Amino acid sequence: MTIPRAGLEVRGLSIDYDGRPLLRHVDLDIASHEIVVLLGPSGSGKSSLLRCIAGVQAPDAGTISWDGHDITTMPAYRRRIGLVFQDPLLFPHRTVAGNVGFGLARHRRLRRLAGPTPDRDAARIPELLELVGLPGFEQRDVSTLSGGEAQRVALARALAPEPVLLLLDEPFGALDRDLRDRLATDMRALLHDAGVPALHVTHDRQEADLIADRVVRLASLEAES
Repeated sequence: MTIPRAGLEVRGLSIDYDGRPLLRHVDLDIASHEIVVLLGPSGSGKSSLLRCIAGVQAPDAGTISWDGHDITTMPAYRRRIGLVFQDPLLFPHRTVAGNVGFGLARHRRLRRLAGPTPDRDAARIPELLELVGLPGFEQRDVSTLSGGEAQRVALARALAPEPVLLLLDEPFGALDRDLRDRLATDMRALLHDAGVPALHVTHDRQEADLIADRVVRLASLEAES
């Protein structure tokens, strides 16, 4: 009997953009609880690969599996894969707690889950803020947050529905060097503490070395031609 492998498996994934090849025959594995950094230049298709894994973009060829089950055509909401962008994309009309709580409420609604109750959600929010290093920030207006604090709130929101995998699309790209390095170090620790595997995209080798268990290089097709 074949035992399914734990984690993510991408096999032979290809993507075209405006009729031109962007990615060709990409293979990628991420084991359970592993942090993998995808390192490559701008335009190499890193973000497109993440969107395919998340389910918001369809590949032109290839398969995506989780724990041995093909999820290539599965709707994004059923994949339980979190996504954090360079822009935190926080809701300006919500407090920090409201932003983090949105992740919990959306998870229940899309998956049609009964419970946890609002009281359990209220208890979960400070737990998540403690995890990302923002204890006591529940009632803060998001307009008062620094860039690093806003990105931590976005991370807490992504972790709220307990994703099986977290995708991070250059989340520190707009931050200065010192803050980027500090957050990369903190991110590595909190992802391991949370037990969530991650695929982190960057073009910055120093950032990759700080956060990664393993670094995978993605070369652009134009650079290879």
